Amino acid sequence: PVSELFGLDDQVAVVTGASDVLGGAIAQGLAAAGARVGLLARRREPLEELARSLGESAVALEADVLDAFNQWRRAVGVGTAGGGAAPTHGATPAGPGDAGPAKSVQSLRSHLDRVVTRLTDRVAAGSLAGALETAVEHVIGELGEERAASRSSRGDARKALIDRLQAIDDELMATAWAVTSPEMRETLKSEADEDLAAFRTRMPAEDYARAVEAAASRLLHDRLKLPDIAYR
Repeated sequence: PVSELFGLDDQVAVVTGASDVLGGAIAQGLAAAGARVGLLARRREPLEELARSLGESAVALEADVLDAFNQWRRAVGVGTAGGGAAPTHGATPAGPGDAGPAKSVQSLRSHLDRVVTRLTDRVAAGSLAGALETAVEHVIGELGEERAASRSSRGDARKALIDRLQAIDDELMATAWAVTSPEMRETLKSEADEDLAAFRTRMPAEDYARAVEAAASRLLHDRLKLPDIAYR
């Protein structure tokens, strides 16, 4: 049985992007398999809610995954000088003499710059369906306005902007899903179900169904080559 093949007792797992639906569902499956789970994302509130639902087996870790990677590189002494590891996209290279906290160069403003550029490229490629292309063009316009204000956003204003980016991401994917053919939807759901099969018997049916929907949406997102608008 799957439970014997997928037992994770006494193991530790870290789920990045745990604040979204798919990340949360994976965390639930890992916890159900016996693992202690670290929940990593930029948004604290959904992490804490998920950690409470999982009980003592989970801990919320508010952080940027790129920052976490940089901290690991510093801890093990890996740098870019003298043939060290190459810097990861969006992360500040950590050399042997670096001091102080690691910093990610993927600021909110640079994130918005990257998203607008990639969305503009997708429209220029001419490969998006009519309704989806219209939606992307609308998003480009809205993000252009948000980008101008992002540098000075602090506190509640910054949180509101980050929440809005998540909503825009969800709305755009809802449009993408709506213009996808029924045949392709079934194909994506079948692939997602196969990818998550190991979790099927360890999650409540409703949670598993949501995880499959989220995974299928992610597969569509990747096939359309859309950027992640949400700032996780």
